[in-house]
Amino acid sequence: MARITASVFTSHVPAIGAALDQGKTAEPYWHKVFAGYEFSRQWLSENRPDAIILVYNDHATAFSLEMIPTFAIGTGERFQPADEGWGPRPVPVVQGHPELASHIAQSVIQQDFDLTIVNRMDVDHGLTVPLSLMCGEQHPQTGAWPCPVVPFAVNVVQYPVPSGRRCFELGRAIRRAVESYDEDLKVQIWGTGGMSHQLQGARAGLINAEWDNRFLDRLIDDPDALSRLPHIDYVREAGSEGIELVMWLIARGAMGDAPPRVRHRFYHVPASNTAVGHLILENA
Repeated sequence: MARITASVFTSHVPAIGAALDQGKTAEPYWHKVFAGYEFSRQWLSENRPDAIILVYNDHATAFSLEMIPTFAIGTGERFQPADEGWGPRPVPVVQGHPELASHIAQSVIQQDFDLTIVNRMDVDHGLTVPLSLMCGEQHPQTGAWPCPVVPFAVNVVQYPVPSGRRCFELGRAIRRAVESYDEDLKVQIWGTGGMSHQLQGARAGLINAEWDNRFLDRLIDDPDALSRLPHIDYVREAGSEGIELVMWLIARGAMGDAPPRVRHRFYHVPASNTAVGHLILENA
């Protein structure tokens, strides 16, 4: 009854949120970044889903080194923007979809994927920056995101992290879960994080545009082979934080088996000390 209609892939650079919140989007440095999402905002307004499954990683706000779930699904009714050390972002509360989230948890766990079920948590820039990029600025009190969101957090911060293959197969399990949901819903799945970047050490500031764009090519045309890429290749070629890209494989695995329709592709360097990548794929 329900179906996944499209997938969205985007970086979730925290400085992008700061630029939005501080009214800097028209400044020369940031203008090119936000221009890459103008089509996306129009596309989303014309293809508004009934729910979004948003795959992201928590940055030590909901979780810490005391408890690190590999995969966690938010099943609550609402999720407050997190205080990441300088106050919560001035954005609306994220409305959840408890019924769909609980169904996904039931189905995916029965398919032998272990999920942590989270009934209450705050969501940080990993989730709110993609919403801002795709939906535009929203007033924190009077505005609202266009539809309910199911947060799906993945540990790509503390090793060991899940393999790309595990993430791709998890996406397939999520697709089966959505398709077994007994309500006629149009669902989008968003994969966020990346692209190439490293935040520390001798290679801090690393950006590998050639590797990033090859990753986008393979994500579109040959995700099965891409999912078999070992972790060391991400770290060597895309930097220590480039491993976030395995989360894109969850969203890609949730798409149909037929080649997708590419509606938008964007890549820009730099935004803060990272590369920004963005794709919109529709199921054929």
